[in-house]
Amino acid sequence: MNGATRQLPGRADHAAVRRANLAVAVRALRAGGRSRAQLAADTSLTKATVSSLVTELAGRGLVHTARPTPTAADTGNSAGTAGSGGATRAGAVGRPGQPVELATGRVLAIGVELNVDYLCGVVLDLGGQERVLTRTAFDVPAGVDATADEVARLVTELADRALADTAFATANDPAVLAGVGVAAPGLVDGTRGTVRVAPNLGWRDVPLHDLLADRLAGQVLPWLPGESRPWDERLLVDNEATLATLAEFAGDAGPDERDLVLVTGGVGVGGGLVVDGRLVRGSGGFAGEVGHLAVAPDGARCGCGRTGCWETLCGLGALLDLAAPPHDPVHRHDLDLDERLDLLLDRAGNGDERTLAALEQVGRALGHGASMLVNVTNPRVLVLGGYFARLGEFLRPVVESELAARVVAPAAGGVRVTLSRLGLAAAATGAAHAVLAPVLDDPTLVPPLAGQPPATGQSPTAVQSPTSAVTEPPTLAEEIG
Repeated sequence: MNGATRQLPGRADHAAVRRANLAVAVRALRAGGRSRAQLAADTSLTKATVSSLVTELAGRGLVHTARPTPTAADTGNSAGTAGSGGATRAGAVGRPGQPVELATGRVLAIGVELNVDYLCGVVLDLGGQERVLTRTAFDVPAGVDATADEVARLVTELADRALADTAFATANDPAVLAGVGVAAPGLVDGTRGTVRVAPNLGWRDVPLHDLLADRLAGQVLPWLPGESRPWDERLLVDNEATLATLAEFAGDAGPDERDLVLVTGGVGVGGGLVVDGRLVRGSGGFAGEVGHLAVAPDGARCGCGRTGCWETLCGLGALLDLAAPPHDPVHRHDLDLDERLDLLLDRAGNGDERTLAALEQVGRALGHGASMLVNVTNPRVLVLGGYFARLGEFLRPVVESELAARVVAPAAGGVRVTLSRLGLAAAATGAAHAVLAPVLDDPTLVPPLAGQPPATGQSPTAVQSPTSAVTEPPTLAEEIG
């Protein structure tokens, strides 16, 4: 021996590895239930480690064992199984492994989007599936305090509706709230939860996080894991386009989606950029304000005070003004946005010339600005979100035509134009995904069920070191599970 002393891993090291392994197991199970043996194979963990992890996760109410699905071997229809020397025993029956599944009702996450004339709220379960969705007309620019009051009321309503669902509320599996995420338009300082500037709301330096924290502190909600967590970990406020991008990426993102641009349409136009699987936030966290690109410098005045911004040409207001006179129902802010867009879709489908001409003009403006983004970033995918997705059957062909004409790279750089999977609910869904992420990263945040012993003193097999270390910042997929 050379005299060097080998330092054994301490309790803290074991605990960190344990939490990492629990997170690996939970994220794998989000893709679907599987046997312990299959879970071990999929995660490169030993069967002993997986068995220990499943026991702890079950004790926290996060997984349960499902009835095994019979196979041909289970029913005796198999041709046989290999014996010693490669021989086969005809008619041999194997006992199927019991699938382990997420107990999706144990943890819920709430997301809310506030925009100029509506509030949208969603509840996601641990698997990232939507359990509750609601959207109501609301005049957000009418006042900051009134908006904060209404958002707090909506959060309570969403929690009550989710808890009333038997999928969440069971005697032995009480639901807990991972957190509340709020998506707001404009320049949002996500580290402080402050809306720095939101021209379409008339807001400047609004401490939205603090306003909501004050109101939610008085609500009876099943916070996780009780009052010990600071508000910074329970409540998140961020930009709506950024969170919409998180939501789009949280779906079954393939290789193409590692480089994408999202352009979302509402009263304003927002954007999100993913490069090599990582969300680009910018040095101050304000990246994505694409609606204020000066596409037509001598054009109309924007709500931000400048002229010719992209959103003056393809924001919702521009479309509605082109498509219908002021007294038309599509301009009624008390109607749900989906209803107003349905009116336009019906008219376009019936060949209404004014509606079709408006969609053509807005589509060309949308494609013009999008071509700038594609020229700069060379994404594989351009996602149209918000109202652009809702009217996508008419807008997408025009956008594709503009890209083909304006993008310098051959074949528009190979970009593929797709429509958002989530439409008008993308930002709220992304907000819920964002507050669910800490539980996916550390399932021990969820307390053991009543009567379950604390998960301490695990054996060495229960703290197997991961097979590979993460040495780079987390990708977007890792960030949101």
